[in-house]
Formats: sequence, structure tokens, C-alpha cells
Amino acid sequence: MSPEYAEWASRLPGAVVWRRRAVGSTGGGAAGLVLPDGCMDLLWTEGRLLVAGPDTRAFQLGPGLRGPWAGVRLPPGAAPALLGVPAYELRDRRVDLADLRPGAEVRRRTGRIDAAPDPAVALEELALRLAADARPVDPLVRAVADALAAGRSVAATAEAVGLGARQLHRRSLTAFGYGPKTLARILRLQRALALARSGVPLAETAARTGYADQAHLARDVRELAGVSATVLLPR
Repeated sequence: MSPEYAEWASRLPGAVVWRRRAVGSTGGGAAGLVLPDGCMDLLWTEGRLLVAGPDTRAFQLGPGLRGPWAGVRLPPGAAPALLGVPAYELRDRRVDLADLRPGAEVRRRTGRIDAAPDPAVALEELALRLAADARPVDPLVRAVADALAAGRSVAATAEAVGLGARQLHRRSLTAFGYGPKTLARILRLQRALALARSGVPLAETAARTGYADQAHLARDVRELAGVSATVLLPR
């Protein structure tokens, strides 16, 4: 883990708290590149609280978005219950929390987090408060996310949770922001990158994570991340 970035398990089940120091000029490559992961994030940067919707492609931090940042990464399917908005409305978007919650409340909470000794810890407290006031995440949504994260097919997942293809697609749009095939593809990419970063050769990584071959993995990385696999791996 780089000195510019740190993350740890949240007290909110399944979530991750993270902080990132200011990102300088990227100069290309993977610096400042946020890959799709099926998650949504509650974000803080000085003077602002935002929500990062579910991405279908990599998001590059621009000159005005380089931090410092803190975030709470909510697991797939958790954010809609916490925020009260279907995930598809936030797909590939960064939205001010004030667009989703009362403005006065958001301004007050933003000021408190700005003034906190550790904004990441203060942001986690906000996420815990929002979760306490929200309805529980549907266990079926968790089951779908867990099955796809484990590499099960969409058809097997639908059968396991007792939904038809159309029902699963509709529920997935609300919970995850896109259909189950897209979520499965994104989660497979994350599994492959984790394996490759652990030192497993790309050809073996492709075979172990369900790609037809290394070329198939390379195409998926390029389409979802916008860069080659080698750019994303440690050197």
C-alpha cells in the first residue's frame, strides 16, 4: 500500500474506510485512476461531501479532484438503503450529498468533518449514523452480490436466489446500478487484479478467474480500466 493511500475495515459491516493524500499531476498510467468495483462510496474532501455512484468504467481524478480525500466504500448493494436512492440514478456519477439529503444537515456535517482531527474517522461516524436510520439491506441483494463475487454464473445466481432473469436484472439495477452481467464482469476483473498483484502470472490468473485466455483478460482490463493490465500491476 502506498504512503499516499491507506484503508481499513469499517465498523459498518462489509464497508472499508480509506484516506488518500492529495494526488499530484498524474502524468498518465494508473495514478489517480479509480477502477470500477461494484461499490459506492461516501466521500469527503475539504468543504464537500459527495457520493460516488457505481462505475462502469475507470474514473480519472481531474485537476480539481485530487484531494486530500477520505471515503467509506460501501459493499455492493448497500448504498441505496443507506442513501434512499436507487443505484442506477447514480451510475457513473459523483453527486453532492446535499442533492440527496437536506442541505442544512449536509452543511453542518461537512463542517464537523472538516474540523475533525481525522476526517476519515468522522466520515465513518456519519456513515454509521445514516445506516442506523436506514432500512436493512435486503438479504437477497447480499446473496446475489456474494454469489457473483465468488464467480458463480448469472444463471446459477438467479436460480440460487429464486428469481427469473428479468426479476434479477430489475433488482440488480436498483441495488447495484447495473445488471448482474455487468456486476459479474466487474467483480471478475477485481478478482483477477488481486490475483495478479499477488504475483500470479497473467495467463494463470486468466485461467483461475474464468477468462477464456490471457487475451480475453487483457481486453476486459482495457475496456473497463482504459489501460493495459501491466500498468495496473506493481513493478
